[in-house]
Amino acid sequence: MSRHPAGVFARPHKPGIIRISLHSVKRLAASLTPRHQTPRITRRATLAALHGDGASDAIIAVTTHDAAGLLPALPDAVPWQRLHRRERVVAQSVRSTVLPGRAQCVAALGYARRSCSAYEKLSLAGLLCQQLAARRPERIALVVDEQLDDAAGWYEALLSALLAHSFAMPDYRGAPPPAWRLRQVDLYQAPRLPLPRILASARATNLVRWLTALPPNVLNARSYRLLLQQLARRHGLLFRWYSEARLRQLGAQAFLAVSRANASRDAGIACLRWRGARGSASGARADVALVGKGILFDTGGINLKPFRSMLDMHTDMSGSAVALASVVALAELRAADSAEAWLAITENNIGPVAYRPQEVLRTLNGTTIQVIHSDAEGRMVLADTLSLAARGKPRRIVDFATLTGACVHALTERYSGLFASRADLLGELVAAGLASGERLWAFPLDEDFDRDLDSSVADVRQCALDGKGDHILAARFLKRFVPASIPWAHVDLSSATRTGGLAHVPTEATGFGARLVLQWLLAGTRRP
Repeated sequence: MSRHPAGVFARPHKPGIIRISLHSVKRLAASLTPRHQTPRITRRATLAALHGDGASDAIIAVTTHDAAGLLPALPDAVPWQRLHRRERVVAQSVRSTVLPGRAQCVAALGYARRSCSAYEKLSLAGLLCQQLAARRPERIALVVDEQLDDAAGWYEALLSALLAHSFAMPDYRGAPPPAWRLRQVDLYQAPRLPLPRILASARATNLVRWLTALPPNVLNARSYRLLLQQLARRHGLLFRWYSEARLRQLGAQAFLAVSRANASRDAGIACLRWRGARGSASGARADVALVGKGILFDTGGINLKPFRSMLDMHTDMSGSAVALASVVALAELRAADSAEAWLAITENNIGPVAYRPQEVLRTLNGTTIQVIHSDAEGRMVLADTLSLAARGKPRRIVDFATLTGACVHALTERYSGLFASRADLLGELVAAGLASGERLWAFPLDEDFDRDLDSSVADVRQCALDGKGDHILAARFLKRFVPASIPWAHVDLSSATRTGGLAHVPTEATGFGARLVLQWLLAGTRRP
């Protein structure tokens, strides 16, 4: 791979093609990139420092149901105790007031069980941040009751929630609401925390949210590619782009069938590689390949989606955002292991040349597919992308895709579905989901499901005629494109979007996936 591959700004000029300057590329990429706000974070050894500090605009305190040990020790204890006595205490609930003697400082009080899961911590932290959102405080003090288990986990959850709530999502209104400028967070009586990883994880989650929310006329295949090139330069990633012409040479008919009806020939497969702090050679095996579905808009194709099903189909690229943001975060953290992000970037459009049911297509690894339904396009583009990623023989492959409605029906949007070819990889990812608060549910992947995909004219049918177990059949389909020698997992991102948000994230685009990956690769749930 080349760090500076030939791209649109390096092509020789041809009639009808506008050359794009590097300055224009940077300007376009900047308009597509979120502005991450990193507040100053300080640790204060004792609560005594909070008594003499009148600069905080808000104080968040997390305690147990009785709050006996914490509230008397807080500044302006009487209003806190009055807030505590206001109504009956319910676990995992919040309440707030204003401290009159501290320049209208907001006091937010959360009640936690003594032992909580990571998801419960994040959820309570999100509720507490909602109490502050209207005032947008610039300096916030965080206090966790010493009676609670896992103080480090609580502070991490509160920081993650603050960084999610204060993050400005895309907004194209003429008069958008004022931004929440979070400048400082003070952690009182907090243990030492892995702050670089916490902040990188929050930035990665926010990048996924941002890209997922971008309108389809803003994030198209061309602008996505330019953004990837700029991010690769910024973070020292190797970048390679497989254009439609190159994919045609490679025989990637499944991907090209989906991109066939696009108005322009900008679709392709991108690979971004972090070589690892150990500096592995560009041709060496990656420790992990993260593959992402990047359908920038999905009409359903010939089998056209109805209105309500199509309305949010600009979010069908969330899997690619997870893979991208995770590799960017690994580069930011100078992670020891090498990692690749493989992104299948196209739209699935309707038109006179759109691919049709009953076509037979040959994939990059030679497998032939009988097309059944044009709206099962995700498994088509992933088939060739997985095959391409597998050619480098990475030590593991994990793909992320908003692939099936069946997974949403099975789990709702609170969990995402997990399939894996090896029991150890399955266990690692389930453990990472529990530890990160991005929960996964493991589904079966038995070989006998393949009978539902038997074809009389090709090696495999794209999908079954009915929707029964489509998430399982889709995983069995994808498994054909990863050699048995490479451990592989598939995450069906039913949690990519959820009305009202999820856990600590307040927006419909949840950013689910990046926390999970970083927990798995960096925080001890992966076996060496």
